[in-house]
Amino acid sequence: MKKVIFLAMILGCVSLAHAQSAKSLLDEVSAKVKSYDNIVIDFKWNLNNAKEGVNQDTRGDVTIKGEQYILNMLGTTRMFDGSTIYTVVPEDEEVTISKYNADDDKEITPSELLTFYEKGFTSKMDISQTIKGRKIQYVKLTPIDSKAEIKDILLGIDAQTKHIYRLIQTDANGTKYTLTVNSFKTNQPLSKTLFTFDQAKFEKDGYYINRLD
Repeated sequence: MKKVIFLAMILGCVSLAHAQSAKSLLDEVSAKVKSYDNIVIDFKWNLNNAKEGVNQDTRGDVTIKGEQYILNMLGTTRMFDGSTIYTVVPEDEEVTISKYNADDDKEITPSELLTFYEKGFTSKMDISQTIKGRKIQYVKLTPIDSKAEIKDILLGIDAQTKHIYRLIQTDANGTKYTLTVNSFKTNQPLSKTLFTFDQAKFEKDGYYINRLD
């Protein structure tokens, strides 16, 4: 019995150590991200649901500066200037403008992409892989809310740079979203007007301006 109790104590200590090391790694990633003036990411995005026979790949890029961002994906540009979201769809020649409300918008925004895990998740170390000569350490994130639509998230972190390399999100319905970073650039020279919406330009080009607020 004493041996069983001792073994249980050892396993408990190992589990605790893993939890601490996962948190420590995530803290390093968060601190690194917050130290940059801006971040420019080129990425591959995959949507997969084997049950529904869906497997879709696309590419995109995002520029992040504080809370501001510009996301280009699926032929659409989405810009957030800190208070308002502008969604530009060239195919429809339409711009949708809406005020951002953090209480209403539950999705992970691009500006939160690299720090969303700080709240609402438990974490533990998972597998590690060597990809193109780089060691990628995965951390498994599980929502604290048992009713969350997300089942779990695997966050792949480059052990050397402490940058996020891959994010694999599995929803409760079996849908899996995989984001793989192709390039991760920091402190780039950005135009002072990059996050400024020029409504007159789009009106001149014949775009329909759709204001939701």
